[in-house]
Amino acid sequence: MLEPTVRLPVPPRTGRSLVLVGAFVCAACGLVYELELVALAAYLIGDSVTQASVVLSVMVFAMGIGSLLAKRLRRRAAVWFGLIETALALVGGYSAMALYAVFAWSGDKGEVWAGGSRGLLVAFSLAIGVLIGAEVPLLMVLIQRIRRQDAGGAVADLFAADYVGALVGGLAFPFLLLPLFGQLTGALFTGAVNAVAGGALVFGLFRQDLSVRGRWVLLTANLVVLSLLASAAVLVDDFERAARRAVYGTDVRVAVQTDVQEVVLTGGRLNSLDLYLDGRLRISGRDEKRYHRGLVAPAMRGPRARVLILGGGDGLAAREVLRHPGVRRVDVVELDAGLVRLARHDPALSELNGHAYRDPRVRVVHADAFRRLRHARARYDVVISDLPDPGITASTKLYSQEFYGLARRALADGGRLAVHAGPLTTRPRVFWTVETTLRAAGLRTVAYGVGGRRSGFAAGPDRTARGAGAPRDWGFVLAARTRPVLLRAAGSEVVRAGTRAAGPTRQRGLPPSTLVHPRYAN
Repeated sequence: MLEPTVRLPVPPRTGRSLVLVGAFVCAACGLVYELELVALAAYLIGDSVTQASVVLSVMVFAMGIGSLLAKRLRRRAAVWFGLIETALALVGGYSAMALYAVFAWSGDKGEVWAGGSRGLLVAFSLAIGVLIGAEVPLLMVLIQRIRRQDAGGAVADLFAADYVGALVGGLAFPFLLLPLFGQLTGALFTGAVNAVAGGALVFGLFRQDLSVRGRWVLLTANLVVLSLLASAAVLVDDFERAARRAVYGTDVRVAVQTDVQEVVLTGGRLNSLDLYLDGRLRISGRDEKRYHRGLVAPAMRGPRARVLILGGGDGLAAREVLRHPGVRRVDVVELDAGLVRLARHDPALSELNGHAYRDPRVRVVHADAFRRLRHARARYDVVISDLPDPGITASTKLYSQEFYGLARRALADGGRLAVHAGPLTTRPRVFWTVETTLRAAGLRTVAYGVGGRRSGFAAGPDRTARGAGAPRDWGFVLAARTRPVLLRAAGSEVVRAGTRAAGPTRQRGLPPSTLVHPRYAN
């Protein structure tokens, strides 16, 4: 065995193992930063596919740049590796807070926050990618200094540790860090682990490589970064409360993170109650009755003993269904049990929904709507699709031809399907794509809009501020298997007036949206 090329406080075999452990920990932290940027960007900006593509492509590109830059740092590999890990801990640890701060405190400036968030997302992806890319070349130098071996073997060992670390980091983010700490504290904790791992490796194994000045510089940098991360962790709750007030106003009454999404309730009276899901305004007490009656009432013209509501965990669609005589059973399929729990027990929200969940006819199934329809055996007289806007990436499968085919199968003879299809006038292409997709699934359709909307952010997956771009209406599509059934349901005044409003916005020749080819991107 070759003699070690640097004096170590441990045997060479142990030292080599410790370097590989350091590579493992640093790789895990690096992937957590990457996933945290993707998750937070999808939450703040929307369109998770685009945000993931931006983060991954920019970060991989930046890693190549970091690897090239590391060639100039190899002569003092130990001190530079320590400084790079310190910088990575600071940048990665603070990235979530910085993105959230831009989102919160520039949200009243129209598109400014969206552009600022995207720019900051790219900047953090670049910075983190460059720093991660510099790790492996420097670790390669350090492991070779412990024991000379062929380059191929050293690279294989390092990349094995790196890939296993990435696996652990990728699993730890959704199953450990997010549930225990949340995004902001989770990023700060990861930064602290990163700084400690890098510092321990350098000071524990390679302190002889450091000059006196280098030791003090590295020690000071680590202590400063750890202090900053610890201070941020102590203040993170105050920061979140201040940011939440900046986003939602000063009357935030409930803010909970369920297993599915963040749910925020503002206002305590019925006409001032607002419900936000992942930052998007879902309902407002000022005008929700126009929305829910426009969605539900036309579909209830005809047999209505069995009703299926897809989404609608707030209980408001169920309230409207229960207003009609002859209803014997209402099945609500809502993925988020936390939202239903809030709708049952929050005084203002339960009053707004007329205590619908106390009615013995209402049964709740906590499941994904697509999966529930796929395995449904019951047939329904009415199916209400009260789901988030189709422009949100997570919702596109619930506006696909395959989904509507399953909904068609769930309809009893003479059954009707009502679909919330997003704003009509501000996003006509998306709206008419929904209508086209329903027809492609073998359904007859009537498209209509309900105006007079007084609340809402600008439409689409990107959550811009209230203002001129905010939607002025809701768009709905009423569907049935046969035209006579559809015409009977469409005889209401709401639909007749709404079809006149929808007519001028019609867009023809649009392709349907499918699971493998969603068509709802802006």
